[in-house]
Amino acid sequence: MNLVQPGSFLTLHYRLTGPDGQDVINTFNDKPATLSLGTGELAPAIEARLIGLAEGSRTVLELGPGEAFGDRNPEMMQRVKLSLMRELGDPSEVYQVGDVVQFPTPDGQGQYAGVVREVGADWLLFDFNHPLAGQPVSFEVQLIGVL
Repeated sequence: MNLVQPGSFLTLHYRLTGPDGQDVINTFNDKPATLSLGTGELAPAIEARLIGLAEGSRTVLELGPGEAFGDRNPEMMQRVKLSLMRELGDPSEVYQVGDVVQFPTPDGQGQYAGVVREVGADWLLFDFNHPLAGQPVSFEVQLIGVL
């Protein structure tokens, strides 16, 4: 029987739920996921909990507030001038609280998201924390294959 080890290649079904019990992601009704441990595809705390589990097992991992996605960081709340948003994006865009806006990384090779938390007269307050930062989560996993 194969056990999960650091660097293992996994085929699995999983479901991640937030503190409200709602699915954030769920592969159980679709194709299983494949991933390699240690490549950043899963939060390190989740990967650590998978180590030692046997191929074929199914379990639910409960992670405490901030354990999976870190604590909320107040420095990740940033005001951005509307003039800059219009210069870099759609000048006619109207932003509302709850909107998710994609920003390019400084090197232009990727993107990150910010959630509009407040709308001022000439600025927007963005929250760049992970949406589940500081929250407890549940991670249900069924290990189909371990290599």
